[in-house]
Amino acid sequence: MTYEEYLDEVTTLIFEKYGITEAAAVKLVVDAQDREFFVKHDDDKNLRNVDQAHKDAKTLYEAAHGGKKK
Repeated sequence: MTYEEYLDEVTTLIFEKYGITEAAAVKLVVDAQDREFFVKHDDDKNLRNVDQAHKDAKTLYEAAHGGKKK
């Protein structure tokens, strides 16, 4: 998938799996981009897959919410 599709996938997973608003999920992903969390994904297309998206969604959500799942 493209880099943009990957970011969309991570955003959707955060929204669907953790029950936060769509706007909050977008903010988590945008903030992660600002911190250059996704630089390696942009450079290596092999990191842009559904399994990695699930891992990244969990990492971003837990980092923002103190490791607590909703």
